[in-house]
Parts: sequence; structure tokens; C-alpha cells
Amino acid sequence: MARTVIFEKTGGPEVLTLVDRPVGAPGPGEIRIRHEAVGLNFIDCYQRSGLYPMELPARLGREAAGVVEAVGDGVTHLKPGDRAAYAAAVTGAYCEEWVMPAAQVCPLPEGISFEEGAAMMLKGMTVEYLFHRTTPLKAGDTVLFHAAAGGVGLIACQWAKSEGITLIGTAGSDAKCQLARAHGADHVINYNTEDFAARVDEITGGTGVDVVMDSVGASTWEGSLACLKPLGMMVSFGSSSGPVPAFTLAALAGKSLKVTRPTLFTHISRSETCQEMARHLFDKVLSGAVTIRIDQRFPLEEVRAAHEALEARKTTGSTVLTV
Repeated sequence: MARTVIFEKTGGPEVLTLVDRPVGAPGPGEIRIRHEAVGLNFIDCYQRSGLYPMELPARLGREAAGVVEAVGDGVTHLKPGDRAAYAAAVTGAYCEEWVMPAAQVCPLPEGISFEEGAAMMLKGMTVEYLFHRTTPLKAGDTVLFHAAAGGVGLIACQWAKSEGITLIGTAGSDAKCQLARAHGADHVINYNTEDFAARVDEITGGTGVDVVMDSVGASTWEGSLACLKPLGMMVSFGSSSGPVPAFTLAALAGKSLKVTRPTLFTHISRSETCQEMARHLFDKVLSGAVTIRIDQRFPLEEVRAAHEALEARKTTGSTVLTV
């Protein structure tokens, strides 16, 4: 039996409950993994609230790290006793132990802790695809990155710095702006006290940015489009403030803008690509170019408090559940 977080109806953090569930043995293409730490992400809140519908009762969590306990037939890249971490398309990581598909589970190098592994896989591979697979980026390009003091944002600040990309980061407080700057952002904007589009215009001398990377959604959409230079790319990869409002293609025509709505899970659907992306991320961390900042830790049984902090935007960096 393993302690497991479930919810039987959608709603606030109060719907999350901790139950004991049987684990079982892995089948073909599966592993059984015992978790040491589990990562939290805004997608978990979207699913719990019903914004992203799930069949109920349901489980949460797509990111964790631990030790492989058993492997099923056909699994060759992992063996019992291996340290491992993952971001997976299936949900259910909020637990002590479970059986899951092996394709997106990656061997975790010894130089990276379980907590770092749990905090970095979904967020770090998101940055990997944003900077290397969504639109061509090169040294000297300028990127506007919203929520730059969050788990994804702090990795993005460091990643950009390591590759000579100028990053303008936004955040909701002066303290969070200072945190983003400390992690490599070249410019920071408090979007609660400043007009970020006007500041971007000032910072870029009126030319705008090459790319906007936006996980905020509704509240930043129009301003983000205004920040782009002609032929610029708008990358919408989340909606923490609500879904992006409906728009017409004519709204893009003035500057011939491009828009995309990518997801990590499309990129990691092929195991070979997932493993390649993870190795790139691990190399960044092991080289010291990227440090994984974990500012909040909650025991598994305090998962409700963890969700409350995340939704209230009281968190910085990454948040993990300890198991």
C-alpha cells in the first residue's frame, strides 16, 4: 500500500485527500518507482479546479524523482535500484510509490539530488523546448519572459544567460524582480506597478523583442503582442491568470506576428526525444549554468497547504512535496 493523493470532485485545495492504495507489479513497458520528492506545477491546480477536465476520481502530479523498485518486460534503459526522475503525460505522482509507463522516466545523475530532480524535470524541459525547439533563438536575441521568478522562470533566466540571449523578465513584486535579476535576467519589470509594454518599448529603444514567452495568459496577452517586433513570435505556454481571450488573425497582421501554443507533453511523447531533452537539462545543471532553486517544501500530507501557496502566488522558485 502507498499513501496517495486523490480528489473525487473538482474545486479548491480542500478537495484533495490522502488515501492508501495498492501499488501492484509493473507490466510490459512499465516501472514501479518509490518517490523521494514530488514536484508541484500550475497544471496540477488547473486539473484540480476543473479548468483542465479529468475523469473522476482522479490523481495529480506529473513530476517526481525516486528509486526504481521493479521494471516490466521491454524496459531496457532502467533497472531496479536506479535513481530516476520524470515529467510524464500520465498523472498520479502525488504518492509514495506507483506503477507508471517507463518511456518518460530518465536516469538521474548522481550529481543531482532527488529534490532537484523532482523540481526540475517538467520546468527544466519546458525551458529546453522553449529555447531550442519552438522557434530558432541565437545569442543576441531578446526575449520577454513573464513570471520570471517562478520555477520555470528562474531556470529560463539562467538558461538565457548561458547562451547569450537577452532576457527581460516580469514578476509581480519588487522582491520577485530582484530574484529574477539575481538569476540572470538582464532587465526586470514589476507588472503590478509598471506598464510592462511601455517599459519593454523603452528598454529596446522602440524595436520590441524577438520572442515573448508567456505562461500568464489573459492578463498579459494584449501587452505581450504589443511588445513584439515585426515578424516576432508569441509563445503562449500557460494561463495562470486565465485563458487567453479570443482574438482574430487580423490582430497579428500589422506586424506579421506568429503565435504558437506548445506543450511539453507533445515534445516528450517520443521517448528518444524525452531522454535527449533530459540529458541537455542535466548537462546545464551539472555544468553549473543552471541552479535549481527550491524555496518551498511541504510533506505529502500537507498537499492542501502547498496548493494554497501556489495559487496565492506566494511561492518563488520551485515547490516540492517530500515523501
